[in-house]
Amino acid sequence: MDTIAVAESNPHATAIAGWLLDIIDRGLDAVGLHRYRALEEIIYLVIVIVAAFAIAWIMKRLILLVLRKIVQMRDGAVGRELLKMKTLSRCCEIIPPLLFLAMAPFAFESSRKTLVVIERVAGFYAFVALGIGLGAVMDFIFYHYNLHENTRKLPIKGVLNIAKGAMWIIIGICAIALVFDKSPAMLLTGLGAFAAALMLVFKDSILGFVAGIQMSQNDMLHQGDWIVVPGTPANGLVLDVTLTAVKVQNWDNTIVTVPPYTLVSTSFQNYRGMVQSGCRRIVKTLTMDLTTVKAVDASDIDSITAKYPVLKPFVDKLRQAGKTEQNDGGLTPINGTIETNLGLFRAYTCYYVYNNPFINNTQQILIRLMDATAYGLPMEIYCFTATTDWDKYEAIQSAMLEHLSTVCADFGLSVYSSSTLSVNTDDAAGAQA
Repeated sequence: MDTIAVAESNPHATAIAGWLLDIIDRGLDAVGLHRYRALEEIIYLVIVIVAAFAIAWIMKRLILLVLRKIVQMRDGAVGRELLKMKTLSRCCEIIPPLLFLAMAPFAFESSRKTLVVIERVAGFYAFVALGIGLGAVMDFIFYHYNLHENTRKLPIKGVLNIAKGAMWIIIGICAIALVFDKSPAMLLTGLGAFAAALMLVFKDSILGFVAGIQMSQNDMLHQGDWIVVPGTPANGLVLDVTLTAVKVQNWDNTIVTVPPYTLVSTSFQNYRGMVQSGCRRIVKTLTMDLTTVKAVDASDIDSITAKYPVLKPFVDKLRQAGKTEQNDGGLTPINGTIETNLGLFRAYTCYYVYNNPFINNTQQILIRLMDATAYGLPMEIYCFTATTDWDKYEAIQSAMLEHLSTVCADFGLSVYSSSTLSVNTDDAAGAQA
């Protein structure tokens, strides 16, 4: 028949296509429809479509079967992730349109317009399938890159989104150029007229793209960092960094999203340095009642050193040197005097902080008196804990304040407490009665 002759005369015809066309032609002859050329083309097209998807399905099953066998034999994390992420399955999506493009022309040699339309549709599908496959490969590369300990917390996901966006833009331009039979270069030239509109539509993506590059280049943000962004409710750990949003889980377990360009255009506080140093700062103040600060004599000093022998070397050294203050800048510089009970208490506080096993002695330790206020004389304790764990940090500073607030009475001191803030429960009960 005519169709078979066309297939046989075509130098690009394959034996499979000729055999398939011959079977279709014979089948139509058997039912008396051998002159219906359009019907022959439709049947061939349907068979090619079904065959293309069937072959793709079989190939996916074979690939997955082989991969599962390899995973069972080697027990590799990479193979398991390939199966879990369906990377190879998505890559196989390109098979149907390629088979269709290879087989379709043999049935439409005499219908060039129909063939052009079918090829453009199949080509568009091929570009989309290519994008899906490349996206799956990028996801797998991102996963494999994240396996390394030194790169796991880097904001690579934003770069991945940028790469995916660029890939889809290129694929979209090529696919549209194919459908409309235009050069991609001409299409890009025409898009220049819509640049302003595109910038408005993709404003967040463009700003996020620039911010992502700046954050990655300057190493500003990692996944898992504790950040505080002023002017926003963000105060917690970074869960994810994407092209358009930074996801933060606050300490109350609420989730806050912040645009990346907000972090670049404004300031934010990152506690990564604190975590990496392994120590966390304590700045606490004990406000001493000025009415309890007094000079001490030898008997007072002896009484205090009898209770706290740790002060005896300090007191003896000052007595021998005839000094009233010491801060020699050594390993454990003691800031205190033997002139007042507050000076002795400062010296004891220095000893207590320096010898506390939960305090990092390699960091700055400072005990100092601040300007007196109407509420008393503040004594500031500045030091660093040897841990960044929140529970332990709070326990350490609480125990420190509790101890110092208690022992100050042995020095004849008291922490200021406004009488207007205290309530005698017995008097209150009597008043109610």
